[in-house]
Amino acid sequence: MDRAIGSIAILGGGTAGWMAAAVLAQVLRGTKTTITLVESAEIPTVGVGEATIPPIIDFLRLLEIDQGQFMAATEGSFKLGIRFDDWRVLGERYWHPFGTFGPSVDRRPFHHMWHRLRAAGDDPRVEAYSLAAALGDAGRMAFADGQGEGRGAGPLGGMRHALHFDAGLVARFLRTYSEQRGVRRLERRVEGATLKDDGFVEALVLDGGERLAADFFIDCSGFRGVLIEGALKTGYEDWSAFLPCDRAVAGLTVRDANPPPFTQAAARPAGWRWRIPLRHRTGNGYVYSSAHVSDEEALADLEREAGKLLTEPRVLKFTGGRRRAFWNRNVVALGLASGFIEPLESTSIHFVTSGLMKLLDHFPDKDFDAANIADYNKALIAEYEAARDFIVLHYQPTRRDEPFWRERAAAALPPDLAERLALYRGTGRIPHRPTELFTEPSWFYVLEGMGVRPDAYDPLVDLSNLSQVREGLAGWRRRVAEIVQASPLHDAALDVVAGRRRPAA
Repeated sequence: MDRAIGSIAILGGGTAGWMAAAVLAQVLRGTKTTITLVESAEIPTVGVGEATIPPIIDFLRLLEIDQGQFMAATEGSFKLGIRFDDWRVLGERYWHPFGTFGPSVDRRPFHHMWHRLRAAGDDPRVEAYSLAAALGDAGRMAFADGQGEGRGAGPLGGMRHALHFDAGLVARFLRTYSEQRGVRRLERRVEGATLKDDGFVEALVLDGGERLAADFFIDCSGFRGVLIEGALKTGYEDWSAFLPCDRAVAGLTVRDANPPPFTQAAARPAGWRWRIPLRHRTGNGYVYSSAHVSDEEALADLEREAGKLLTEPRVLKFTGGRRRAFWNRNVVALGLASGFIEPLESTSIHFVTSGLMKLLDHFPDKDFDAANIADYNKALIAEYEAARDFIVLHYQPTRRDEPFWRERAAAALPPDLAERLALYRGTGRIPHRPTELFTEPSWFYVLEGMGVRPDAYDPLVDLSNLSQVREGLAGWRRRVAEIVQASPLHDAALDVVAGRRRPAA
């Protein structure tokens, strides 16, 4: 008997739902599997996640979507990293940039040489060794193509970027993409679901009593989790003890004259504020703890810092955490239905992508093998928890003196994060875990930016000739400066990618 999945129902549109539809339509093309997405115009999407991280480029490649076409359709801009303002103390800023950070020296990670240079009396700066950070400070954008540097061979060879975009336009773009590949869209309200005797979901119950049966269901119904929680009672793991921010107020302001190629995350008295530049406007929001500031005070803070809002502000309520299982029986939850970690490191859209890529690695048949499902959940749980710890790291070493920040500095840490911090403080070492989202340089940027200084570093870097190392690093810094000087402003680079202007000779 044919055990292949014959029908898939996706509950919910928005960014997550249409990303799922697009990936499944692309991968399952040529098969007999039908894909139906159900969404209702009466249920608004959250749509505040407009910043991404570099794996979004791999997502576009999988779908065979031209990046320039996508950016033009979604009012997209480039993102070279995140600049953090006022996190440790007022007036300080630091970078979490993408791409290469310095050269490897005698096969040792560059951050250990960084610590040796400081111990030797040098004063190294991230912007001198990270092309992305240097370009960000200059408001410029560079591309690896045509520069004579292969991947990994110098600052330009290690360039990586992500995107900012209008989430509503992304959903519209991917809807067109999906429907052209056979996805059927139903504009209906889902009232609930019916279950089989074995507890698997049998069908969605639509308004009017009609049912939509399927073999496999993707729950993209947002915080409600209509299937994963409402029907299957999967349970939720609350991380409020580690991430107490539980509100966000968001609104739009006018377009920046030359939108910077980075996301700004500025610490505020009861949380932090984002600023995301697009081609047609700027997205702004304040993520905060309702125990430390009221909704009205948070909105006033946002308007004072960001400027006059062009649209009615939206207040979002959430509880940081995750479902106890992302895949339960024949339901996989994606997006906000799966959980939520505040968007400090632009992980929300990434987790949709990651969930989809892991689903392709574990794609089921009608038997829904329990070990396969367990392995999927294990991989995603580990990724979510490591990302949670990375976000918590941004708060704990602070020296700010408001009640919210004093509480964060004194709060208990997740055990794995406490172990990481102890290892780094003692040895300068950062555990390398290949399956984790954030790499050693990412952890280094935040640890360094928040003022965490190790007592020692890898002793093997002392075997390198310091004079020769300094000479080589001087060449790296010169190359970074040359590329920045020769690169176009961000706006000009956007015009080139969108086909509005020819690149300069």
